[in-house]
Parts: sequence; structure tokens; C-alpha cells
Amino acid sequence: MKTFTILVLWMILSLSFISIKAQTFYNTWYYNYDLVWEAGLGGGLMNCLTDLGGRKGNGGRFIKDIRWSSSRPCFSSYIGATYKDIWTIRLNYQVGTVTAADSQLSTSDPNPGGRYGRNLSFRSKISEISLIAEAHPLFWSSGVMEKIPSLSPYFLTGIAYYRFNPQTLWGGRWQDLHPLRLEGQGFPSIENRRPYKLRQFAIPVGLGVRYETGPLMNIRFDCVYRFLFTDYLDDVSTDYIDPALFDLYLETEKALLARNLYDRSHERLPGMIAVPGSPRGNKKNKDAYFSFQFTLSYVFRHSVK
Repeated sequence: MKTFTILVLWMILSLSFISIKAQTFYNTWYYNYDLVWEAGLGGGLMNCLTDLGGRKGNGGRFIKDIRWSSSRPCFSSYIGATYKDIWTIRLNYQVGTVTAADSQLSTSDPNPGGRYGRNLSFRSKISEISLIAEAHPLFWSSGVMEKIPSLSPYFLTGIAYYRFNPQTLWGGRWQDLHPLRLEGQGFPSIENRRPYKLRQFAIPVGLGVRYETGPLMNIRFDCVYRFLFTDYLDDVSTDYIDPALFDLYLETEKALLARNLYDRSHERLPGMIAVPGSPRGNKKNKDAYFSFQFTLSYVFRHSVK
């Protein structure tokens, strides 16, 4: 992770010292239409902010609670159109994995009565399709060809549709958590706790920088944060329920598995048992996931010759 951070900082600083130069090659070799198309492939890292893992204390929002060591690889592809170098619309597809574990607090906050003692963990594969709009402010007043910059920072936002499926490791196998209703989602005896959907919408926002290496190639670096409408990315949100409800509403096999997975504090401290109604998560804050990614793209331009 330290190597990646150094690489990102080095590239950003290097690009910062590249002089803003005229794109005269558009006039010499390629037509510079108002609307140009491009397509690209990217790779980077994905991470999340949920009720699990994190840093010391009861957790916080955004950077305060990020556990950078939980970052996992992600990959993407996209096709987009740019109008007068100012506005870009792109259709993006991305896949990756997010993960978190309370056991990560073993060195920073090994409190058996806190998140470390709760001892829950999850992973989820993420597949996302998004429609992203970019705004490049350096081009807003750049109407003369000689003033067009090679390096362009931008803002982005849009809408995303993603699929997730929280799992945890038990008995040497990754078990799907959604069917187990570990917090009583959908149980008739628990009001206002409906099952969450594994396919949902999100609002991505972020910053990026585009460097035009030539008339046909771009390099991008994006930092994108997704605002979610669920607190169940990690299958943890509210409080512990009476485990007897699993036998009442689930099939025998699922009920047995749910009893073992809804409360795992006894694995950390023998004899510890969660009290029904006590906090299992924090429903006040929605979950989120984010990514850092480099992209290499090809720009479709017509040659003058």
C-alpha cells in the first residue's frame, strides 16, 4: 500500500510540472472536432467505509475511519464522448472487491467490549455500471487553440447501478449472509426491518486529472466516492436479535448457520454473549465504497492525410 501511495504522489507531482502547451498537432495531423469519442481500460484499488473494521474508537465518517490495508484491486472499462474538451459523458463498467474485519483492530484498539470484541467480518464482490459526467474547468475560458492545456483536472458525478453480495468466512467456506437475515430483516415479529436488495443505485462523486499524451491517447487518474442508500454493504446495521427467531422463521440448515454467524464475540472472548437489543452496528451512517484508478484511453480522431 505504501508503494502505491508513493507512486500516486510521484505521478501527480510529475504531471504538475509539465508545462501547459498548445495542441498544435490537431491542426497538423488530425481534425479537432467539437465532439470526439474515446474508450479506455483502467485498474486501481477499491475500499469501503462500513460498520466493520476501521480505525481506533467507535468509528467516524470518511477519512477518519479508513483502513487503507483493506484496499483490493479493481478494474474498469468505459466509452465516452467529449464536447469541446469541456464536458465528458462516459458509460463506465467496474468490478472489484471490498472487505473489512473487526480483527484488524487487534493492534490499534484491542478492546473486547468494542468493535474488536464484536469480531465480525465480510467481503463482497462489486460489479457496477455508471453514467458519469465530467467538467473540465480549465477549458471553460480556453477558446484559443494555443491555450489548450495538456493537463486537465476535472470534477465528476453521475449515477451508478451496482450489485453486491456480503459474505463471511465460516468453516473454511465463504457463506452468503443475505439469506440468513442476521438482524431479522423480513421477520414478521420485527417491525420496519425489511430485507435489503443486493442491486441498488448509488451516487458517485469525485475528482480526476486527464493528461493528453498525444492526439490519440489520454491518461486519467480518478478518485471516486460512492454515496449509497443502504447500510447493509457489510450486512451489519442495527442491533442483535433473539437467536430463537432464526429457528422460527428460517429453514433448519439456515437457522443453524445464522446462530453461528450473527454473534461471533465468543470466538474472541469465550463466554461472551450478545444481549438481544444491544448495538450490532450504527444505522445512522450509510455505508460507502470508493476507488482510486488509473485509466489509459484511446481517442478516435480522423487523420488529415
